[in-house]
Order: sequence, then C-alpha cells, then structure tokens
Amino acid sequence: MRVRMDLKYADLGLIQPEGGAEVGERCTPGDVDRRVPHPEDPRGLVLIDRHSGENFTFETEEELALFKYQRYMKRYLATIHAVDENVARMLDWLDAEGLAENTIVIYTSDQGFFLGEHGWFDKRFMYEESLQMPFLIRYPKAIAPGSVAKAIATNVDFAPTFLDYAGLPVPSYMQGRSMRPVLERDAPEDWPDSAYHRYWMHKDEHHNAWAHYGLRSHRYKLIYWYNSDLGQPGAHGPDEPPEWELFDCETDPLELVNVADDPDYADVFDEMLAQLDARMAQIGDVPEHDSSAARSARRAA
Repeated sequence: MRVRMDLKYADLGLIQPEGGAEVGERCTPGDVDRRVPHPEDPRGLVLIDRHSGENFTFETEEELALFKYQRYMKRYLATIHAVDENVARMLDWLDAEGLAENTIVIYTSDQGFFLGEHGWFDKRFMYEESLQMPFLIRYPKAIAPGSVAKAIATNVDFAPTFLDYAGLPVPSYMQGRSMRPVLERDAPEDWPDSAYHRYWMHKDEHHNAWAHYGLRSHRYKLIYWYNSDLGQPGAHGPDEPPEWELFDCETDPLELVNVADDPDYADVFDEMLAQLDARMAQIGDVPEHDSSAARSARRAA
C-alpha cells in the first residue's frame, strides 16, 4: 500500500466527491471509500477537508504526493500524541493515588505502521518497521526503572506474561513463554534467540500484501515469500512465483540489499533455514518451502 497511490479519502480525512463511507464506518459494496486520484497533471483536482471544508489544489504531481504524505503523517502522529498524553494522565493518577509501586502498566500494540519507509503505509510485511512492536512495562515493585531487555520476544509471549504476573497457570496450548524472568533480569539460558512471523492473507481484499513467513534473529532475517492463498478464506489468488530474502540487519538496517543469493552468506542462509525449519516444526506450522532444494539452488548460484 503506497503513500503516493493507495491512500483513500477516509485515510486523509477528505470528502469523497460522490459520497462514500464516513471515517470509522464499515464500507458496504455500494458505499466504497475509494483511493484519492493521483493524475500526472493534477491541476484540475480539488480535495476538500472533511471537517473544515478547506479546499486543496495542486500544480504538480510531486506537490500532490507531498500533500498526501504530510497529511497522512500529521494525522497519524496526532493520534499517537493523543495516546501518549492519556497514558501520562493515567500514570500521573496512579502516582497521585499511591498505587504506582504495586500496579503493572503495559504499553504495547500490534505491529508497527510504515510511515513512508519504502514508500509504504500500513503494515503486515516482515520488514523491520512493521515487524517490531512496542512493549514498555512499569512495575516498580519488581522491574528496575529505565532497564532495557535485549532478548527477543513476540506477541505470543504476552498472554503467558500477563497470566504469570496475575499468579495464574499458563495453559499448555499457548505457544509463548512468560517474559517475567527477562523483565526482571533473570532470563533463562534457553530463552529463544529468534522471532517467527507469518502472514497468510495473500492478496487480501483491502491490503494486497503477499503471503510469507520467516525468522528474525538478533542479526539476520530470512523471509520466504510463498505467495499463495493455499485455499484459505480471506486470501486470494492468483499465486505468484515464490522468493527467498535474506537480510543482514547489522550492515543493512534499512533492508535494502537481499543477500539470499550472495555466496558470502551461503552459510548464514543454511543456518537460518535450519532454524526456521526447527521453529516451524516446534509450533506445528506447515512449511511451503523445500529446504533441500533451497540449499542446492543457493550452492549452485
């Protein structure tokens, strides 16, 4: 979903000329919120603010693209600022009531949004901007203020952590582990050193993200784009050719260079692939790749 081409009227708080769903409303087939046009010559285009009625006109295509980006960023960051302000109000209240010491407060979310990186908005991809999510916790009774845990955790670890702190048993069907020892600086030696990710809704109706899975270690990231709907509801064909990506997140933090076919990274590819196979077997996820074929292809290259 590209900032330049795919933002919709509701995304930018603009009036859709022929009507359409209001902000926050669910669109119906006859009332679809559509993309804001992006003509090469936008001089005849007028965009109207949904709340103030202000008109916006443009002389060049680049001017229109910058307008979309700036408006998207300002609306997004205003929302984040409002969340931050109200978290602060809650923390201040706990302090004022003398409850902070023995109250657990967790600030987290789902995956991060692209804010123009690679030209994109939204999320779903395994690239760094949307793979990472915030997880901040305040519990002065047990967690040192200002401490930072370097261990890798994923959202399947959240529920076991909450249950652990609440003194409740963690059901055996949960895949994650409690982060409590990590947060309290007593991480076990067998704590996982990688994170598994899967997105299966291939070419879904609203986002057109392609299906993939992969593994992120402290330094490397291996992604397999299997690019198939696998007959799953919510995913759509047609399928596309599969593809491997490998990134060295230390030397290439912006993930601009795919080294999956680089002979210098052949051993890294094999090691990450072995770890990916082991993780998928551990959690019972069915691989779509052929590991032997993948290794042979890279050795031949």
